[in-house]
Amino acid sequence: MRIFKVNWYPPQSEELERLYGKTVEFDIDPIPTDPGYTIARERSRAADALINCSATHLLPAEIDDFENVRIVVREGVGYDNLDLEGWGARGIPVCNVPDYGTTEVADHAIALMLALTRGTATYGDVLRSDPVGNWRFSAAPLVRRHKGATFGVIGLGRIGLAAARRAAAFDMRVVFYDPYLPNGTELSVGYERVHSLTDLMAMSDIVSVHTPLNDETRGFVGKAAFEAAKPGLVLVNTARGPIVDLDALYDALKDGRVAGAGLDVLPKEPADSDHPLVKAWTSRESWLDGRLILTPHAAFYSPAAMNDMQRKAVEVILAYTEEGRLTNCVNRQFLKSASPVRRAS
Repeated sequence: MRIFKVNWYPPQSEELERLYGKTVEFDIDPIPTDPGYTIARERSRAADALINCSATHLLPAEIDDFENVRIVVREGVGYDNLDLEGWGARGIPVCNVPDYGTTEVADHAIALMLALTRGTATYGDVLRSDPVGNWRFSAAPLVRRHKGATFGVIGLGRIGLAAARRAAAFDMRVVFYDPYLPNGTELSVGYERVHSLTDLMAMSDIVSVHTPLNDETRGFVGKAAFEAAKPGLVLVNTARGPIVDLDALYDALKDGRVAGAGLDVLPKEPADSDHPLVKAWTSRESWLDGRLILTPHAAFYSPAAMNDMQRKAVEVILAYTEEGRLTNCVNRQFLKSASPVRRAS
């Protein structure tokens, strides 16, 4: 079994070699720095399975180049950078790893909320510049009480639910918007349900984004959503950058309709330093002081999560190729006559 890992970023889990070194050969290709880079055909042709490690980079090759691949795995949760329909037309299942960093991302969403609404990031920043003159509790503009405040969740999947549970532990009222969950979900989780994004924005003090990126959700949190926002709203996004219209967010922050934002993801990554919002933040424009936090698409990360992510990606492949058991498949609607290939024993 030869597994080709493309768009790889370190560190590589040492556990993989220990667990699978005798049965799996890994071919690892780092994220290319040359925009015109393509994988050599002999490498892509030799692969039995393919893992795309990056959440944002496309495969540096055509689907037809992987003529012997029987399964594709996105080493992570999001899979918007893979051609689900194209692989499905060839009978190749595309899978993801939805359960490796659920707690990390939920923790990060709450951490971004707290950094803004308890002022922890702002206090440290201003004290560093003047530990005497800035020794004042009023330096952080968004500090508030969490008990009784409303925490709105867009997308109550694994991570959204984990974030909701954490918010509830702060005695916050939790509401959610997710049109794809069946009726009665609100009864089983004990949270309030709304049936439109504008309703969620209008009643929430904090809104945390946890929906996948697709054609429906691209730019979903945009001008209309921000116009409906409750005064003082804080937005948190740990899902995918393009879900939030960054131009609309800039306008909403600038005119005060949105009080603050914590963004782990951006429409363009690394950050577009020329975008007005990013530029205002890096230039420390006074109107944005204490109102914006950016982190580098790091919500998923912990050493333990990285190990889980890499191991579970291989487990998905072996479950299919050795047992015929397809797990975490995300392109079933496009899948045509997939057939697992068992390794010779």
